Amino acid sequence: MTHYPFTAVVGADDLSLALILTTVSPAIGGVLVRGEKGTAKSTIVRGLVDLLPPHDVLEGCRFACDPVRPDPTCPDGPHDATTTTTSRPARLVELPVGATEDRVIGSLDLGKALGSGEAAFQPGLLAEAHRGILYVDEVNLLHDHLVDLLLDAAAMGRNTVERDGVSVSHAARLVLVGTMNPEEGELRPQLLDRFGLTVEVAASRDPLLRAEVVRRRLASDADPVAFAAGYAAAQRDLADRVTAARIAVEKVELSDRSLATIARVCAGFEVDGMRADIVTARAAMAHAAWHGRLSVTREDIRAAAIFALPHRRRRNPFDAPGLDEDLLDRLLGDEPDDPSPDDPDPDDPGPEDPQGSDEDDHNRPIGQEGSGPEAQPEPSRATGDTPQTPESSDGDPGNSATDSDAPAVVPVGVAAAGTPFRARAFTLTGVGTGESGRRSRALTATGHTIGSTTTGRGRLHLPATITEAARHRGTRGTAYGRLVLLPGDLRTAVTQGQESNLVLLAVDASGSMGARRRMEEVKTAVLSLLLDAYQRRDRVGLVTFRGQGAEVALHPTSSVDAAARSLTTLAHGGRTPLAEGLLMATKVLAREKLRDPKRRPLLVVVTDGRATAGPDALERSRTIACAWGRTGHQSVVIDCETGRFRLGLAADLAARMGATHVPLAEVAAGAIVESVTSARDEWRAGRGGRAA
Repeated sequence: MTHYPFTAVVGADDLSLALILTTVSPAIGGVLVRGEKGTAKSTIVRGLVDLLPPHDVLEGCRFACDPVRPDPTCPDGPHDATTTTTSRPARLVELPVGATEDRVIGSLDLGKALGSGEAAFQPGLLAEAHRGILYVDEVNLLHDHLVDLLLDAAAMGRNTVERDGVSVSHAARLVLVGTMNPEEGELRPQLLDRFGLTVEVAASRDPLLRAEVVRRRLASDADPVAFAAGYAAAQRDLADRVTAARIAVEKVELSDRSLATIARVCAGFEVDGMRADIVTARAAMAHAAWHGRLSVTREDIRAAAIFALPHRRRRNPFDAPGLDEDLLDRLLGDEPDDPSPDDPDPDDPGPEDPQGSDEDDHNRPIGQEGSGPEAQPEPSRATGDTPQTPESSDGDPGNSATDSDAPAVVPVGVAAAGTPFRARAFTLTGVGTGESGRRSRALTATGHTIGSTTTGRGRLHLPATITEAARHRGTRGTAYGRLVLLPGDLRTAVTQGQESNLVLLAVDASGSMGARRRMEEVKTAVLSLLLDAYQRRDRVGLVTFRGQGAEVALHPTSSVDAAARSLTTLAHGGRTPLAEGLLMATKVLAREKLRDPKRRPLLVVVTDGRATAGPDALERSRTIACAWGRTGHQSVVIDCETGRFRLGLAADLAARMGATHVPLAEVAAGAIVESVTSARDEWRAGRGGRAA
């Protein structure tokens, strides 16, 4: 198969360097490539395998053992010196999104188990990728436990299987590369930390560069063989350089001074744990070997930190990834507390030469001389601190109501959300069959075993299989006293765990919601619900209604980051089209039902229950609410009404919908106290103002 040449990819210098570093030193732990669609993520990863040198393997060994240093625990071993050796190119193994745990780590060989009664091991994709590349496209769509398995194997260089009567451990030294589109959902910070390096990629905005990308792509599609031949010389040179660096990296020296610099940089960015220090050290050594140096310089540390630290700074899912390179340069420029005069730093020009020599310019941090990976600016986040305009309540929009035919100008405000809290858990009743998650009960591929079945695909239920075969033992006879197993005896396990759901938020953004900082409280509660949805692996969507209609602010997605951004810019003001909001939510859920029939939805309506837009607004909303039960969807109404005199409209709405009614103050356990304290402070402030 002819891959698009690695050297033919343009505009991806950072990505190329990160992939090469983890190829030079697979102990780094792999690369996570984050970027929008159409940025050559898959193309460049598939081209990387052509840069790896071929390797010798023991013929007949399913685990690709190295003839020089065979794995002493190889399931196909022990290997002796007389075993025939053969050479093969490095492999690129692609992991499909729908892969099961058995396919990844290996499992019991059912053919041999049923045929000869032998409990043999069938290797998985980790064994196939040994000494090559394991590529996981859309790694963020894999189940968390599979990602854990992959990262464990990449970090330890081994795969251990203890299940179904099989106990196997084999070498799995591989280059792990995962790609993902952040718009489709994020990985948990705990999993992000397990990837050695990460790279953010985006399409270039340079017209000349974009034109060159298209020109090369068209040429490759027209004649792939001829196009690859045009880059053959560059590919050979780069492959030779990779091979030389893989040999040289074991000789690179990491001095105590460089190690102290790495520790200072990681501590300065306040990353958790020690994995960042270890990965940065390994990546710096690989970068030095790649540039032909036998000792680590500050340039190597800077290049390694740019790839090793950004994703480890994320403490929660709403933190923006990125690295402050000014801070990085300051940390690199700091001196240790007690520098030893007898151990001069080769990277430091010294006090007598503050400008540095020409030789020191070669080791200047990347970016100052325009070499190495381009600087990745830290993405900015909207803060929501938009100046607010006077807010109107439903009905009369301030002084704009006149008898003229001119449309009324409704004041619009944008409130900022506060710090999210731990939200109350809302779960669906019944047992679903959706994808594994952490919200509602469901029959899933993982969980505790509650029975067995003869239909469906899944993990073998060994006790049930043996029990079924034993029931027919008298009629089948035995061979040498062994139990005879037939295909009809096979039973698969029925497991019950938890599923992820679709959480659709329908948020009232009318003028009445903006009174007395209520919208700030609403946004904080919704942000907390989004955080809860992220932790439970849900898909989320956002419908808003204000003025005269409703709109889908965010179509259902796995990216809670996108939902949080939509919430940040959500404006409030105008009348309350409650009926239109409920109708829009119904349409969104109907579309999602067609796309994913197994995923059960939960509608969360955030409103004070008022309906003031259009003729008979309240009656229309009540009619739609009464018909909600026919959809079969479960729902929650979060009551945002506050004040001493309450109409109870949200509670009435919940009763008509058959929904759970939850006051806003009870979305979080601690929010009740905070709400009471806030109301008391406002009352005291009001009394003080009247007394004055």
